[in-house]
Amino acid sequence: MLILGILIIAIGAFCQSSSYVPINKIKAWHWESYWFTQGIFAWLVFPLIGALLAVPEGHSFSELWSIFAANPRETLLTIFFGVLWGVGGLTFGLSMRYLGVALGQSIALGTCAALGTLLTPVFTGNTGTLTLPVIVGVVVTLLGIAVIGIAGGMKSAALPEEEKRKAVKDFNFTKGIVVALLAGFMSACFSIGLGYGEHLTFADTKPLYASLPATMLVTFGGFITNAAYCLFQNKRNGTFSDYADSALWLRNLPFCALAGLLWYSQFFGLSLGKGFLTDSPVLLAFSWCILMALNVTFSNLWGIILKEWRGCDSKTIAVLVVGLIILIVSSFLPQLL
Repeated sequence: MLILGILIIAIGAFCQSSSYVPINKIKAWHWESYWFTQGIFAWLVFPLIGALLAVPEGHSFSELWSIFAANPRETLLTIFFGVLWGVGGLTFGLSMRYLGVALGQSIALGTCAALGTLLTPVFTGNTGTLTLPVIVGVVVTLLGIAVIGIAGGMKSAALPEEEKRKAVKDFNFTKGIVVALLAGFMSACFSIGLGYGEHLTFADTKPLYASLPATMLVTFGGFITNAAYCLFQNKRNGTFSDYADSALWLRNLPFCALAGLLWYSQFFGLSLGKGFLTDSPVLLAFSWCILMALNVTFSNLWGIILKEWRGCDSKTIAVLVVGLIILIVSSFLPQLL
């Protein structure tokens, strides 16, 4: 059952890491237009559908809202940390702009993995889950991220500027690292939000779906941040006209919906996977770190497929592979300690 839980989380991580592939198929829309549109699916539509699964037979969806209303502090804190996570989502995109999908996601998600795992029990007062195996797992995850970061530094130092631009158009290692660290710090607020919203569900909800209502609240908070920024950019850049072309809607909307579905799959998979990890408090506490580590692993595989590491020597690729192996090992290491 534990292996099945990790496998389900891995499938969600693979989907998330693949979500930027359909985005690359979007044509003639500016960034703020397609980011806002895919966000409607990723942060509103699919989380709402997911939350419906948490409503047991004999209950109604309106009763779930009654649970939210009866717990205003937890509900508002869950949404608030979602708003903060939204800032991480915006800077997350910039990290990939400057570093590429592979390295950008690696640094941002690595920071997110560690801080989300460590800070969530601190904020929610559940520090008893911070056992030695969990802390060791976080350290090993960070080690894997650091090794991948070293590979990125080797890539930056070795490749001529022209080759860097071929792989990543706006490549800027220094600026990218700063943005990626900020993105990781703010993105960890998603985990904190889930922690506050942990009990905002029905008592008889199946463990597989238990965290989906909280996920909906966090993503709603994130949508507020992203929508406000994107619509501001639409006005500032005069790009509201992107939405006026019906032919572009027909072409771009399916890719936005697919990107949103793939992105949301990571948290749907996290909820399902945690339902199979209930017999292991260690892996349950470490599940956020597992998801982020696997996100990094699959994002780097996509980076290789998209030729973001082309032109690098065999030593750089070897260091990258070592980092990926460490991340894979970190996913189940705490259970072995």
